[in-house]
Amino acid sequence: MNHVVVVGAGLAGVRSVEALRARGFAGTITLMGEEAHRPYDRPPLSKSVLLGETDSTIVDSDLDALEVDFHAGVAAKGLRPGVVETTEGEIAYDGLVIATGARPIRLRGDGAQYVLRTIDDALELRARLVAGSSVAVIGAGWIGAEVATAARRAGCEVTVVEAAGQPLSAALGPVGAHTACWYGQAGVGLRLGVPVASVDHDGLTMADGSRIEADVVVTGVGVRPAVEWLAGSGIELGNGVVTDEHLRTSIPGVVAVGDCAAWWSRRYGRRLRVEHWDTALGAPEVAAAALMGGDAVYDPVPYFWSEQFGHMVQYAGHHEGERLVLRGDPAADAKWGACWVGEDGRLAAVLAVNRPRDLLQGRRLIEGGQRLAVDRLADPAVALRDCTAA
Repeated sequence: MNHVVVVGAGLAGVRSVEALRARGFAGTITLMGEEAHRPYDRPPLSKSVLLGETDSTIVDSDLDALEVDFHAGVAAKGLRPGVVETTEGEIAYDGLVIATGARPIRLRGDGAQYVLRTIDDALELRARLVAGSSVAVIGAGWIGAEVATAARRAGCEVTVVEAAGQPLSAALGPVGAHTACWYGQAGVGLRLGVPVASVDHDGLTMADGSRIEADVVVTGVGVRPAVEWLAGSGIELGNGVVTDEHLRTSIPGVVAVGDCAAWWSRRYGRRLRVEHWDTALGAPEVAAAALMGGDAVYDPVPYFWSEQFGHMVQYAGHHEGERLVLRGDPAADAKWGACWVGEDGRLAAVLAVNRPRDLLQGRRLIEGGQRLAVDRLADPAVALRDCTAA
């Protein structure tokens, strides 16, 4: 292998470059990204950038020292054996890292709708969040809550609309209902259970015919993997780029990392695609090993954190179909959490609200696979590490 091309210049892409060099790859590396920026971190966009605390989140990586041929403002258009087709011509490769991430979903309507995916998105939206303006946020997920937090702090009148019956429905299911009170406490309107019919020039038309007027509309209803350029390439696709536990795709010499990769998890016995910073940080090491003939396995405990309405919310694991145990009373205490436990008594996932120690200990329990004394989990005075079964 003499030439590795990395398509996608986000965190996953640049960490792939670093991992290849750290493993001794001395050949040519080409890194390309469709944005006209050097690689940067995305989590601060909805936090410190939108709050005006910083204007840049560039990743601390010296591409010159890594001897990388970096192409900014170049997008992939297609793939055929040994060649990436780009907006600036063809690039031959004998090793390929797919790290093209995901694109925000937009809703129907002729009105302007802001999304939050790039640094340019964040700076443009921040300029519109001025005191006294009315802001409608579509989606009460992680991003929607963080945008609402920033908009309210800027002095905007904020309304959040969510088609589901509770905030964070997709991520936390019924547990998300315990965060609904945060909106009112922050002076943010929250409307649940009614989808948006269209985004208009002066706000939103809801599915029930009602209207919400707004100067600014922000759409935060999720993303889709940016894999359309791979159509017809022979790469297996399915909610992203399908990979095995080594992050290898269906084509030899091609791996995928980050938001676009749907990898097989031995831990959970299913395919996962996780759109979080921690995945972009950790997956490249395994992908680089796979390209260089190794058999490292990617099987992390997924992790995510969010700051919303003055609360630190942290989540680790994957809880689909598992038994829920609340830790503490969300209605009475600002510090509470939740655990999801499998039939075998092992912890599958943990949510910590203003309880960072729970997150740290819970993540270790998930990684270690210890069985728990489930009856002790509900008592927040008992440390999670002390809930292991005898």
